[in-house]
Amino acid sequence: MKQRTAIVTGSSSGFGMLTGIELAVKGFTVIATMRDVNKSEPLLTLAKENNVEDFIHIQPLDVTSSESIQHFQDILREYPTVDVLVNNAGFALGGFSEELSIEKYRSQFETNLFGVIAVTQAVLPWMRARKQGRIINISSISGRLGFPGLSAYVASKHALEGYSESLRLELKPFGIDVSLLEPGSYQTNIWASVDGMEVNPESPYLSYMESLLHEIEGGKAKHGNPIEVAKLAAKIASQPQSPDLRYPIGAGVKTMLRLKNLLPWKLLEAIILKQLKL
Repeated sequence: MKQRTAIVTGSSSGFGMLTGIELAVKGFTVIATMRDVNKSEPLLTLAKENNVEDFIHIQPLDVTSSESIQHFQDILREYPTVDVLVNNAGFALGGFSEELSIEKYRSQFETNLFGVIAVTQAVLPWMRARKQGRIINISSISGRLGFPGLSAYVASKHALEGYSESLRLELKPFGIDVSLLEPGSYQTNIWASVDGMEVNPESPYLSYMESLLHEIEGGKAKHGNPIEVAKLAAKIASQPQSPDLRYPIGAGVKTMLRLKNLLPWKLLEAIILKQLKL
């Protein structure tokens, strides 16, 4: 079987690191990208434990930098094919909309949306020339359902969902599939910026913020194992048949989506606010 190549952005930890390993186990040559290659040791250690270190190629890539993306595109010329792109790089910005600067919103979108678009545009010529490829965008349940205190993150993931729908329709005639993974809460470091939010004692949202942080902290024990998402990404990448557009995954995710589709919004918001004891 010919060697296949997969690109995974944000590979230094979490879903990206584990997805790179799972793809390598399935026989892919994995171009594992990260902003700081000095943070590659956990990935390389895990690769050795799984006897796939020869399949993991570390490359620097800042998805928000045009110069970095151009350099990465030059590196791709060294590979015979690019078969799979997993757009995983991202972060979650916490804070209430009134108190978040426009600059912080832009920063959230630069990584979670425009970074995805930029890397995808850089990779598409390789896929289109061969009339085949898979693009897997790591979204979130937050791309389908809003939540207080996370408007920047939620908005960026909603935008990613719309972009991915359109992109799938554009690329289908070229034999390229686009899919969305929509995880719920998992044990990754994506919530580090939310956990580290400064609580302003003068904020009109103080009690709201405290309730939100308490809910997030209390739910961590129920967060899923991120290997579930990595295995699903690898399955989508390697399955022979055309994959679906959306793959919701995680405890309670499908139930929440069904509730949103079935319940009037006023009832749904009442449930959410009651959960936060507001």
